[in-house]
Amino acid sequence: MFGSSMDHPREASGVAGTMLIPMRFVWPYGGRSVYLSGSFARWSELLPMSPVEGCPTVFQVIYSLTPGYHQYKFFVDGEWRHDEHQPYVPGEYGVVNTIFLAGDPNYIPALSPDLASGSNMDVDNETFRRVVRVTDGSLTEVVARVSDADVQTSLECISAFLSKHTVYELLPEAGKVVALDVELPVKQAFHILHEQGIHVAPLWDFLKRQFVGVLSALDFILILRELGSHGSNLTEEELETHTISAWKEGKTYLNEQNYGHGRTLSRHLIHAGPYDNLRDISLKILQNEVSTVPIIHSASEDGSFPQLLHLASLSGILKCICRYFKHSTSSLPMLQLPICAIPVGSWVPKIGESNRRPFAMLRPSASLSSALNLLVQAQVSSIPIVDDHDSLLDIYCRSDITALAKDRAYTHINLDEMTIHQALQLGQDTFPPFELRGQRCQMCLGSDSLQKVMEQLANPGVRRLVIVEAGSKRVEGIVSLSDIFKFFLG
Repeated sequence: MFGSSMDHPREASGVAGTMLIPMRFVWPYGGRSVYLSGSFARWSELLPMSPVEGCPTVFQVIYSLTPGYHQYKFFVDGEWRHDEHQPYVPGEYGVVNTIFLAGDPNYIPALSPDLASGSNMDVDNETFRRVVRVTDGSLTEVVARVSDADVQTSLECISAFLSKHTVYELLPEAGKVVALDVELPVKQAFHILHEQGIHVAPLWDFLKRQFVGVLSALDFILILRELGSHGSNLTEEELETHTISAWKEGKTYLNEQNYGHGRTLSRHLIHAGPYDNLRDISLKILQNEVSTVPIIHSASEDGSFPQLLHLASLSGILKCICRYFKHSTSSLPMLQLPICAIPVGSWVPKIGESNRRPFAMLRPSASLSSALNLLVQAQVSSIPIVDDHDSLLDIYCRSDITALAKDRAYTHINLDEMTIHQALQLGQDTFPPFELRGQRCQMCLGSDSLQKVMEQLANPGVRRLVIVEAGSKRVEGIVSLSDIFKFFLG
């Protein structure tokens, strides 16, 4: 009998009100198929374990257990195995691993001397201090140890850090920043974005001697949609000579047509200086709904001869936060909380939650046109691609559109006829060699701590995490960089 879910407390106990503790079991020694079985499932079920994203030899599963003594072992590629680096004893079912869960999270059990010990078991109650209770058949999560006052204190600490530190601390010792001339043809500009592995670039106006805007993957999406519309005045051939400046003019016109004159596109460049504080930069990114802010410095009072120093992003700012508080997490008790227990991210509505915003997901067979329309109309930067059971297969992001710039792919495709699967295959074939494919589809669990989520999001190239159900990889939501900072800054 095979369990279909990894985190069902009812399987651990059918008694309402019984305290359950989420446990992460890890098998770090590889295999093709790995299952968990144990006394907590009466040795009658094999619970499938899933490979960890980016670590194909490490398998994990989360299961909620009652306090007390438990035995377990692993079924790897058709053979029973135990982890020799974890506590183990001979038992009725051969050599088995053991674990003891105390009802009091502060209690540290004394292991008997005949137990071998190790460090691979990740005990979730040590990380989150979370208590789970089953009431009326529904899961209610109660965070024990972290009060509302603790959360408020943590938020104040982060806000104070952001206010006291400046953008100057984000500047790398060495690096490059790509800027584009506004007179560059649009077609050539998107080839550059793709070849450089970037999704946004500041725009330089040679005549005005200043930076005047940015070109992003969203511009390419809008151009492709315009090319695909029957009333378009812009043909593919015109892209050969159509400049970025001309496109920005056309974009303003399209915006006026679509949204009315009351919502025209701002042509003011959103930028900052190296001595602006990180809190102001974070708010500027969130309020203007941009992914990056150019850091520009001019030694003259009139702002002439500006120098482009860096592109500030929420990822870089979050990395500063993680580095600063890495060894003082006790001052931020909020970081121990699981993300499912705090108001962060977008979640798939559950049955009866009619007040929640619909969650955008698509099947691989959906058209590329539908994906692009959803990215623009739903104002999201990515869409999970799922199977018929809503299990995660891949993710389609705004930046993926630049793959079509390779070999002029966009000149001979029909957006309505090309599927998302085909577009993703094209993207894999033309993926820049210096960008890891594994960064595309980063995942986390709802029970993962805020600190763990922050550390993942602070990695280069990672802008959002897909929240999945352990084992099935069924999509439960998405948490992005902007979600984290909206929570931090209120």
